[in-house]
Amino acid sequence: MPEPYAAMRTSEAFGRALLRRGRRQHSDTFDVGVLIPLSGTCGLLGPSSYACAQFARDLWNRDGGCDGREVRLTVFNSSEDATNLASDLRHALDEDALDAVVNLSNTAICRTVSEVIHGRVPLVYTPHYEGVGLPDWVHAIGETPDRQLLPAIDWLSDRHRVRRWYLLGHDYSWPRRTHKAARETIRARGGEVVRERYIPLGERDFDAIVEDIAWSGADVVVVSLIGGESIYLGRAFGAAGLCGKVLRLSICLEENTILGMGEANTDGMYVSSAYFASVGSRANQSFKERYWTHFGDRAPMLNSFSQSVYEGFVHLRHQAQADGLSPESLAQGLPGTRSPTGFASDATSCPIYLGAVEGLDIRVIRTLDAAPG
Repeated sequence: MPEPYAAMRTSEAFGRALLRRGRRQHSDTFDVGVLIPLSGTCGLLGPSSYACAQFARDLWNRDGGCDGREVRLTVFNSSEDATNLASDLRHALDEDALDAVVNLSNTAICRTVSEVIHGRVPLVYTPHYEGVGLPDWVHAIGETPDRQLLPAIDWLSDRHRVRRWYLLGHDYSWPRRTHKAARETIRARGGEVVRERYIPLGERDFDAIVEDIAWSGADVVVVSLIGGESIYLGRAFGAAGLCGKVLRLSICLEENTILGMGEANTDGMYVSSAYFASVGSRANQSFKERYWTHFGDRAPMLNSFSQSVYEGFVHLRHQAQADGLSPESLAQGLPGTRSPTGFASDATSCPIYLGAVEGLDIRVIRTLDAAPG
């Protein structure tokens, strides 16, 4: 592969080549399809995700847009109940209306989206994911279980001496593959998986599941539920008197979900993520100040998923304008908040934080090692 693409990952080289070609096709605008959940299980993430997309777009346009072209957004609903997503996206691509796509969805939907796009424009997939199962040309920038979950299992095993683990997740590829990795680490630490249970998206009644958790004698539950389902689980946990008695560990819990759960139902809960709104880094403090200044006091609550959409635009801007430039020079344009340098190319350069839920807040208690011990 000729320079300057030889040292890049497949997705980066492919994406930059497409973006360079796209500049010859569109003269006045740079159109980004933004796939965010507006309904269904993850609908509570929609307002904050859209706000972060708008914020990133406005900062990009403030600095002159994409090589002088105005950056514009076209929003698509990426929820599991969005029956028209594939046809709407296909129509936009057939009409040559998109230069790139930034996608926040579950991985099952992302695979469908990648089949529709079929390499016609770059696709940036922003949330955490299982690390496999997507085409090489997809820009998957999120955290993977080896960095996000397995070190947290190590820490809980050492800190709380937990042995008996209950694995609970939604019934699709991400929780199943994540739990496979978790089982191996738990057993290597001398622990035992007492139950492994999967539920369909949209489940609301968790009484029987919480009863099963209690009967299993589990010390800790790994919760791999996305979106609003964790709210219902948390409330059932509290009603059963398990809060603080059985620990919970999640890699997809965020601030909106905790708010919906209620402070009486969060005791004994840990979260591992590359981003919390409470992270005290200089980059995050600057990001939050600019975000609140931009939208005002009624702005949607920041969280790891919506902030990943912002990072998707950071990555896309680097792809669109990075030929011959260094990460250090690029970071001065649209700053990221996940990596120590402010440059977000993928999650492998980002610290992973372990947070303890205290009431309605997430307190960062440590940075996790990059790999399990």
